[in-house]
Amino acid sequence: MTPAERQAVSVEDSNPIGAEHYGSKTLAVEPGGIEQIPDSERHGSPVNLLWTWMSPNLEFATVAVGIIGPLFFGLSFGQTLAAIILGTVLGSVTHGVLSSWGPQHGLAQMVLSRTGFGFLGNILPAGLNALVAGIGWFAVNSISGALALHALVGGLPTWLCLVVVVAAQLLIAFLGHNLVHAFERYALPLLAVVFALGLYFVFSKADLGAAGKPVPGAFLIQTAAAFGYACGWNPYASDYTRYLPKTSKARTVGLFAALGISISCIVLEAAGAAMVSAAGKAAAVDPGVYTGLMPTWLGDLTLLCIALGAVAANALNIYSGAMSFLALGISLPPHRARAIVAVVFGLLGLVLALFGLQNAGTNYENFLLVIAYWIGPWLGVVLTDRLLRRGDPRAEVSAIATDRRYVNWAGAIAMFVAMVVSIWLFSNQTLYAGVIVKASPGIGDITFLVGFVLAAGLYAVLRRLLPARTSVGVTA
Repeated sequence: MTPAERQAVSVEDSNPIGAEHYGSKTLAVEPGGIEQIPDSERHGSPVNLLWTWMSPNLEFATVAVGIIGPLFFGLSFGQTLAAIILGTVLGSVTHGVLSSWGPQHGLAQMVLSRTGFGFLGNILPAGLNALVAGIGWFAVNSISGALALHALVGGLPTWLCLVVVVAAQLLIAFLGHNLVHAFERYALPLLAVVFALGLYFVFSKADLGAAGKPVPGAFLIQTAAAFGYACGWNPYASDYTRYLPKTSKARTVGLFAALGISISCIVLEAAGAAMVSAAGKAAAVDPGVYTGLMPTWLGDLTLLCIALGAVAANALNIYSGAMSFLALGISLPPHRARAIVAVVFGLLGLVLALFGLQNAGTNYENFLLVIAYWIGPWLGVVLTDRLLRRGDPRAEVSAIATDRRYVNWAGAIAMFVAMVVSIWLFSNQTLYAGVIVKASPGIGDITFLVGFVLAAGLYAVLRRLLPARTSVGVTA
């Protein structure tokens, strides 16, 4: 064995994932945390991403995105559908691009984010994602699952339904990567069939040609909400592709990941828009109203699947929230770090969900917009950084992302400035409206787009003024 081969074996044995030979085990607790996945542990196929990203969107939280435009802002079905398609496609394309990086580097998304932010600067996006994914998204989906379960078995109090849903989510996320993929795969057939049957009854009762009376900027608010939902998965992307073999084709990986999100989101959000015209004045962000448009037997089955879909979504949210927390660089016991953090985040999300059961509709709309506010600037930095690094060897990117002494303040500055400026000028929230939005309400909410463009431009400039530094010197 050559010295290089001996060194590779030594590194692999020191990695908990490789040392314990996690491989494709489904019911074993995934060891380690954010370590690079060794070649010996690579497995799976890009097609797996189709159900990994489709199943978690087959839930009522997705339907609720389509309800926002017609119910709160007076959009017609056609206007809402156009906004849904635009926002979802934008968020799905970026998700496909980010997913394609996983097999190349074997690293989680928030670890790869360090190339644009540096080790310390990456605390900004990783910290935000840990809070939004592990606690925020977890609470949102837990609420929809608990409401569905409560509507199905009305004898149980809502808080107890919430505890039941959270317990199932925690179990899957605790065991880790392989069980998450397996759960999404086996949940898909049931979820797809039941939701397809439900769609037939919802659309058959809807008045798709009814004219709308939209408030100014309603189209862009609905677009931002759809984008916020789709791009909310972006910071998780390579978390679920880093185990794929290095030989996996990047385009194939990206395509299946993007299709899984775009198909499920567009179809179910369209059902939400149709539900508003079908339910009339009874329309609300409530699973019971949605299933009330169906025969009793199908409505009950759909409620069960809504709860199941919430579990499918939150298994990913807790898992990736834990990965983002570990990307902050906080030292924890290496062998079970991810599993420990997943449980803590799940319990925190449960507390938040208990407080969020009231005013679910308004809270959800604001939450989706806030997600887009920070992910837009983050995407601007990471995509521009990768564009500037085109031609860099794969090994160099991986080495930079795992170097705790790597410094690149350009990313954090660009993202922070872009967030502050875009929110200050263009935010369209219940509690705060930006300066430009107050003057011109018709502009809607384009905060995510302004933040993306501004962060990308600032990073391209600052990257030259503030050269990034590794442990061995200044990078090109």
